[in-house]
Amino acid sequence: MTVTSWNRLAGTSVLLDGFHALKHAVRFGAEVPVAVAVDREAALALADELAPDVREPLDVLLTEVPESTYTSLVPRPHPTAVAALAVRPSRAANLEKLAHTPRTAPVVVLDNPRNLGNAGAVIRLAAGFGATGVVTTGTLDPWHPTVVRGGAGLHFATAVERLGVDELPPGPLFALDPEGDDIRGTKLPDDAVLAFGSERSGLSAELRARADHLVALPMRPQVSSYNLATSVAMTLYHWSTGTGAPL
Repeated sequence: MTVTSWNRLAGTSVLLDGFHALKHAVRFGAEVPVAVAVDREAALALADELAPDVREPLDVLLTEVPESTYTSLVPRPHPTAVAALAVRPSRAANLEKLAHTPRTAPVVVLDNPRNLGNAGAVIRLAAGFGATGVVTTGTLDPWHPTVVRGGAGLHFATAVERLGVDELPPGPLFALDPEGDDIRGTKLPDDAVLAFGSERSGLSAELRARADHLVALPMRPQVSSYNLATSVAMTLYHWSTGTGAPL
């Protein structure tokens, strides 16, 4: 019955790849219709050790399956040998969260990102800082299984959607750009929209033209760039301090 349910739901559900993705999804209220583990007791022992707050729901959710069955259900086995399917949050509900004002935390925009793992890492960061959401522009699907894996299931802790540049949430748009003002002299408001360019080409002309402010991260001369997730982390940390400290 578990395999039948999995096969029926797989095409329209979010793959939670590994114990930590399942843990976070459950913790943040995801609807999880099916979850499997090669060693159920080992998975519950992990919950006892690392996430006792979700031990009880995992005890109800997890079904033990043979390793051959587990590997047939996932594209790439996870070391914890745990996997689940979750219902993707309503796009309408996410868009409502992104558009709601006043906001108490920024929205992160990834402008035409290229790397699935980077996008996942950014979503994990945004969830950790309590950002309102993460928006991607361009062709990358922010709910791709590799992105969800990189985000450790924390898509369910923040609003994640793909939008056009002309559809971005309201709020002052701060775009990260090497030619911008040093971010250390800028106070980022809670309703800011923080935009980061793609790993290769930076900000698109369309987004740059829409920006209200261009800001730059401090960087030693001759260092070409930071990793995308590092840039987002530095910017969200600066926002979280609540200061635009003078240089």
